[in-house]
Amino acid sequence: AKAAEDLSTKEIKVKILHEGTGTITESDILLASASDAIIIGFNVRPTVKVKELAVKENVDVRFYDVIYHALDDIRKAMVGMLEPTFVEQVIGLAEVRETFSVPKIGMIAGCAVIDGKILRTAKVRVLREGVVIYTGKISSLRRFKDDVKEVTVGYECGIGVEKFNDIKVGDQFEAFIMNEVEATLE
Repeated sequence: AKAAEDLSTKEIKVKILHEGTGTITESDILLASASDAIIIGFNVRPTVKVKELAVKENVDVRFYDVIYHALDDIRKAMVGMLEPTFVEQVIGLAEVRETFSVPKIGMIAGCAVIDGKILRTAKVRVLREGVVIYTGKISSLRRFKDDVKEVTVGYECGIGVEKFNDIKVGDQFEAFIMNEVEATLE
């Protein structure tokens, strides 16, 4: 029990509600059910009646012969409880060379991709003289008349930005994606 509690971190505390020797009982199942806890058993097996009650009460009962296997599973469960974090990755830069007002669609920027690539699924920052004036989603990405998923450095394209029409020649679009970083215990 102490080894499991020692896994606690700032974000997640391991709390032992009850510990004892002998087989797993019906009262153990009911306590776990009321507390939304899991039961960990070492070198024990439940009776058929206890197994049935665990299923009925939706209690997770796990059995181990080696303490380290139990501790590894507890650690994995703790990591699963943590929220993942996201890290921004800038993937490309496009410069507005011309603007076009398209009825029912809004302003489309005729751009040259000057670094990396622009992905249709990326988010975009509109920069004017190096200052961010808008951050949003790309509403359309086209090469000539074709909708495309990406445009790489050296190519020209038309870019529409969702809910933003104040685009001027000389603005830059910085495309970025958010990468999920799996949470880890400290």
